Amino acid sequence: MTHADHPIAAPVNDLTVTDLLDRAIRRPDAHLLDLGCGEGAWLLRAAQLHEGITAVGVDISDAGFDRTRAEADRLGVGDRLDLVQQDVVEYRSPRKADVVLSIGAAYAFGELLPALAAARRHLAEDGVVVLGDCFWEREPDPALRAELEDGPQKYADLPTTVARVVADGWTPVHGHVSTLAEWDEYEWSWTGSLAAWALDHPDHPDSGQALATSAAHRDSWLNGYRGVLGFVTLVLRPTP
Repeated sequence: MTHADHPIAAPVNDLTVTDLLDRAIRRPDAHLLDLGCGEGAWLLRAAQLHEGITAVGVDISDAGFDRTRAEADRLGVGDRLDLVQQDVVEYRSPRKADVVLSIGAAYAFGELLPALAAARRHLAEDGVVVLGDCFWEREPDPALRAELEDGPQKYADLPTTVARVVADGWTPVHGHVSTLAEWDEYEWSWTGSLAAWALDHPDHPDSGQALATSAAHRDSWLNGYRGVLGFVTLVLRPTP
């Protein structure tokens, strides 16, 4: 329900999503693979925009899969979109992908470079990777860094993040740094849709927790990482 008003689970707007997909999909019959697809919104958008592509999304949770499948069927693209519930680390595709997406899902592999290594394993020759990840817009205070880097994934500034990707054997052919407006739209949608659901269902046993979660997330964003945490989406090709 947190993505009800913003199906793309990242701080990028609709025009940016379309532009990134158009840049990545270089052939009319491309096969796409999304590692850590969430509800599968990127692939659903791709299938709508490009009538010849096929797409597979993999995520450890199948939350939202039924809704995406129903929408894909309604749009007439359900036969070209497959959603698989599985740990992305363990997933082995039966075919190589022309485009591999990993948007905000590097944590599932532990960190950024392992996510790129996984993308490379699944990528066809001369394929394209669309990678989205966070970086520090400015140096965070120690408490915020500890809060947002409480697992194996650590963030760097934008130049360092891009340099790590390049040193790993990738060439950026396009990139998009999310604007503050895109972040605000995403965060207000995330917290707002959850709060609206709680207010619309006051008798539901989870409504109180949902309202509290929305408030806590909103506070963490507004009084913590707003303007400090950035998000970059890179369109990458392997460096020869």
